[in-house]
Amino acid sequence: MRRKLLLYFLMAVPATAFAQNGVRQSFEFLNMPGHARLGGLGGVNTSLADRDVNFFFSNPALNSDSLAGMASASYQFYVASIGQASAAYSHQFKKWGTLTFGLQHLSYGTIKGYDATGQPTQDFKSGETVLAVSKSHQVSHFRIGVNLKMAFSNIAGYRASALMVDIGGLFVHPTQDLRVGMVVKNLGAVLSQYTETSRAKLPFDVQLGVTFKPEHMPLRFSITGYNLARTNVDYAAPPDPAPGAFDKVMRRLTFGAEVLLHRNVNVLVGYNYLVHQELKLANAGGGAGITFGFSARIKSFEFVFSRGGYVVGNAGYTFTLSKNIDTLMKRRQL
Repeated sequence: MRRKLLLYFLMAVPATAFAQNGVRQSFEFLNMPGHARLGGLGGVNTSLADRDVNFFFSNPALNSDSLAGMASASYQFYVASIGQASAAYSHQFKKWGTLTFGLQHLSYGTIKGYDATGQPTQDFKSGETVLAVSKSHQVSHFRIGVNLKMAFSNIAGYRASALMVDIGGLFVHPTQDLRVGMVVKNLGAVLSQYTETSRAKLPFDVQLGVTFKPEHMPLRFSITGYNLARTNVDYAAPPDPAPGAFDKVMRRLTFGAEVLLHRNVNVLVGYNYLVHQELKLANAGGGAGITFGFSARIKSFEFVFSRGGYVVGNAGYTFTLSKNIDTLMKRRQL
């Protein structure tokens, strides 16, 4: 049973990474939500600025000097022994200003090996990792940012690596709680291929989103468009009917909302139409594509939990813990 779940996950990664377009690409793990707040808001967001140090993975323009000193660690539990760990830290340097550093590692655990006749061979471990450094700069109500990323992939002993950049922008409304963000993701080159004949492709994407809080409502809404650089994002396969105009628009959108119960407690909900359509059961939608979670500040710590539905009976659970460690260091020096 465990092997079947593992096989399912390996096949489903491109779908849960919101990247199906009829063309298989490598390093799809780069598009998976790496922390709990993003996971609870539908998995894609380019405009939720200055709220969480981890969001620089989504758009390098979302972090600023206000997050300097913040450190965060996350872990996601998937099926079988599959899990993803991530960490982020933002530090203000005297010479370079504020830089943000991050790490994400997706582990597929230990996989049993078999030869062509079905006889067991040696076990192997597989995983994928990305290291990132980010810098943003603000001019008036506009902010731009750049991520430099190095990705490594090891699948059953076959290895590949790539060097990429993300280029993002953000508009911050001067009087309203309104943010508009855009990012061009995973521009770069594959440095080493899995094999001499393989041709790994990067998961290039263009994303555009808006986050808005009505003045007298305890809600913050986000709508994000993704897969905007792709002419076709198709989950339909014969004999399924071809998607209509509504489907073609919806499968490029994800929706998220924060319910602001208290200044220290928020509820997170999200919906991803493409994931719902790709992973739902034939006769029942189940919870595929629906996400939810909450965040809570307790003293100087912030804890965030989210659950993402991938298929009925199986879900991914993500936990994130964040704290401003610079203030802790300053207190110890006093």
